[in-house]
Amino acid sequence: MRIDAVFFDIGETLINEGEIYGRWADWLGVPRHTFLTVLGAFISEGATNMDVFEYFRPGFDLEKEEKARADAGVPNGFGPSDLYPDVRACLAGLRAQGLFIGIAGNQPVEAAEQIAALDLDADVLGISDVWGVGKPDREFFERCAQLADALPEHVLYVGDRLDNDVLPAADFGMRTAFLRRGPWGHIWDDPEAETRATFVLDDLASLPERVARFNSP
Repeated sequence: MRIDAVFFDIGETLINEGEIYGRWADWLGVPRHTFLTVLGAFISEGATNMDVFEYFRPGFDLEKEEKARADAGVPNGFGPSDLYPDVRACLAGLRAQGLFIGIAGNQPVEAAEQIAALDLDADVLGISDVWGVGKPDREFFERCAQLADALPEHVLYVGDRLDNDVLPAADFGMRTAFLRRGPWGHIWDDPEAETRATFVLDDLASLPERVARFNSP
């Protein structure tokens, strides 16, 4: 079964969230290395990034804090400097093979405008808070396949999380690529779950060639 469409997660797949977390640490008045250390510990225990915010600021309200940051002139979000350097070449390599390219991830509504501003070569953009459904919900991956007008087995989903990306996409019948970068990609250790991935990557640079080989007769 050839791959006809490739969808990419956003955070830590296309966007380096290191500076984003660093700015949150600054906002919370926590040393950046301390924030990242606690984040890593929480990830290893299966917790979420919201648990980290709650740890440092009990009663943390994301919407309230994001508004306060915006009012203070330090809004949450990402820009061109946060884009991983291997992204554009990867997209170009896949496009040269005539593949459908999608970007779809768990992000707030504002991320749609931020991604659009990066002018990435993609056919569709899916944002969980715009769609009203997020990963790991099966409907999220159904939406991706529908947008690509392809059966799940012809769609490759690329992400940095085994729990949110690889396993639910594979359960839906998609091909998957596990990208080992970012906190979840490095800390979450589950060799059995990794076997569900069609590809295991250390970066995006090698993906076009590997997809081409996979699709070769």
